[in-house]
Amino acid sequence: MSAGPPALVVSAPAKLNYFLHVTGRRDDGYHTLETLMVLVDLADELTLTVRDDGAVVRAHDVDGVALDDDLALRAARALQAAARVKRGVTIALDKRIPIGGGLGGGSSDAASVLLGLNRLWSLRWSRAALAEIAVTLGADVAFFVGGDNAIARGIGERLSPISVPPAWIVIARPDAHASTAAMFAARELTRNSPSAKIDVFSEGYGRNDLEPVVRARLPAVADAIDALRKLEHGARLTGSGACAFAAFAREAEARAALAKLPRGLRGVLARTLARHPLASFA
Repeated sequence: MSAGPPALVVSAPAKLNYFLHVTGRRDDGYHTLETLMVLVDLADELTLTVRDDGAVVRAHDVDGVALDDDLALRAARALQAAARVKRGVTIALDKRIPIGGGLGGGSSDAASVLLGLNRLWSLRWSRAALAEIAVTLGADVAFFVGGDNAIARGIGERLSPISVPPAWIVIARPDAHASTAAMFAARELTRNSPSAKIDVFSEGYGRNDLEPVVRARLPAVADAIDALRKLEHGARLTGSGACAFAAFAREAEARAALAKLPRGLRGVLARTLARHPLASFA
């Protein structure tokens, strides 16, 4: 009996923005940022199966992700072209990270494809080489390839690894979808937050500059943030939304807060990660 083509199952963890400051806007329209991004164990799962025909395909459709917008497929094709690989891959995605939640799910999927194929195709590329491809797909993709919790600056591509205390996280998932492009395009968005000079931050440092914009446009997100702040005053928006989160030092505190979320507001319990689960793949 044939063993079948080689396959690899990989995890793609979500991220949280502990703070997100918009520090400027470049002539090309891209915003410059300063943000602390932290990995959590809420994760998508991808199964990568080698193909001999060179095709890069999805095993099945993914709700909410159009074929042309699928970052996982784009990542595989970019690596295939850069490495001049003749083999292909079938990608099966088990989507667990909410789409449009500010948790970086699509970017994380792309990064895990790069890392997974680096091993499955026996490329032995360095992390720096993979990061060069990652940044062409999106700044958050480069963060996930980096493997560490990090301060991101520039358009998100300049990463400084940083250690953060372990925490239990309550993530609130309102019934809303936030468009990153629309939130960053808002006229009232503050774009002149000062940049910190050193990578030392106290608990609760900073804010999310996108929060006022998102609150004004998506009342369900505003309600979710307010509900979490009644349970933990440091609760805030992640990314451009729509999810909000609160961090707790102890599991019991987090579970108690999760149980107190208003009826109709979905919540999930997660835990921070010290490193990306695929950090050894490059």
